[in-house]
Amino acid sequence: ARKGVTYLPQEPSVFRKLTVEENLWIILESLDLSRAEKEERLQTLLQELRIAPLAKRKAYSLSGGERRRVEIARSLIISPLFILLDEPFAGIDPLALGDIQNIIGHLKSKGIGVVISDHNVRETLGVCDQAYILNEGRILEKGTPAEIAQSKKAREIYLGEKFKF
Repeated sequence: ARKGVTYLPQEPSVFRKLTVEENLWIILESLDLSRAEKEERLQTLLQELRIAPLAKRKAYSLSGGERRRVEIARSLIISPLFILLDEPFAGIDPLALGDIQNIIGHLKSKGIGVVISDHNVRETLGVCDQAYILNEGRILEKGTPAEIAQSKKAREIYLGEKFKF
């Protein structure tokens, strides 16, 4: 984190018995900022990630997509240069998929580098500039989403012949 990189694991990482706001305050308290600066950062993230209406709710009551947005907000508190997302599309409903894709696009537009590891190929290719297909620990194919989707090798080994992007 001190180097400007945050990691968001696939497994839920919110503190379930705390509110959304408390989950964010835990990280905010570790920063050397004034109380006013912390409050401003909190409100900005609540608004940016559209979780302000959830601020007083306990984390155990959140849907998968809401939880994921809180986790992303928490990882953004330190103003990272890069965020590593492990399976960001796992365990969330189709509507939340679009929200997470939009958030990733927003992060990119703010100049935050986003590295995604995910088995949901369509969703991942829909938000990335460059993609790598790995097989048995080796890079099988790399390129733009369109190049990956058209790759004979990627289709044979990973995507399947009927894959459409």
